[in-house]
Amino acid sequence: MFGRLRTYASFVRVSHTVFALPFALVGALLAWRANPQAAWSWSRFAWILACMVTARSAAMGFNRLADAAYDARNPRTSMRELPSGRMSRTEAVVFVVVSAVLFVAAAWMVSPLCAALAPVALGIVFWYSLAKRFTNYAQMFLGLSMAVAPVGGWIAMGGPLSPLPFFLGLTIGSWVAGFDVLYACQDYEADRREGLRSIPIRFGIRGSIVFSRALHVVTIVSMVLVGRTAGLPVSYYAGVGTIAALLAYEQSLVSANDLSQVKKAFDMNGWVGVIYLGWVTWAVMA
Repeated sequence: MFGRLRTYASFVRVSHTVFALPFALVGALLAWRANPQAAWSWSRFAWILACMVTARSAAMGFNRLADAAYDARNPRTSMRELPSGRMSRTEAVVFVVVSAVLFVAAAWMVSPLCAALAPVALGIVFWYSLAKRFTNYAQMFLGLSMAVAPVGGWIAMGGPLSPLPFFLGLTIGSWVAGFDVLYACQDYEADRREGLRSIPIRFGIRGSIVFSRALHVVTIVSMVLVGRTAGLPVSYYAGVGTIAALLAYEQSLVSANDLSQVKKAFDMNGWVGVIYLGWVTWAVMA
């Protein structure tokens, strides 16, 4: 039993929840700050968490299904659950369907508006898995799918009409897209062989690294816009500076001539959302 649970957890990369979940919570926290009359409760918080986990599980499962044939022919991904046979395609389909249904149900428990928007969110996150068949900018669509998280958190907590959730969406979208560009550089040869599209295929490895760094500059600028729009105190900008330093160090690990440290940079990247949530919480509670 525990072996199957580990297989399912690996299938959807549960540890990667640290990318979107902190930003969903930031969106909810800043919405509550902007609208203190919003109905805060631990049950609402729990349903927001449930939405994040189920939506992400559905999206990742769909991605693995869509890419299974390509993964089997790519040495870097050939040992994933579907290509290696550790999980059947039927199991994966059932998992995605159940996760999607649970997401819609959890969204309904948050509010009727969230339930109405849930299929739209699923459409966005599922589209990313197909984008590299049609556009060179698939990594940007991953950023868009991640941008759903803070906007969803804002709506779930009853935030007012404001540009703030869109700046939050730009923050996580540019951050994740920027790193995914670097990550996609590892599959440059495999994607070119398969006829798939990506930013590295379009601009080459060197050009893609420049593209990635530009996106991370956008990340920091949008974080500043979040602080100014929300009227956060000076302590918030210390957190922005911390993240800027971390992103700069990550970028320094990768070059057009050496992609061997992409995994190390990826592992460090997982701390960005957690650190950002911590600094925003500190700023709001100060």
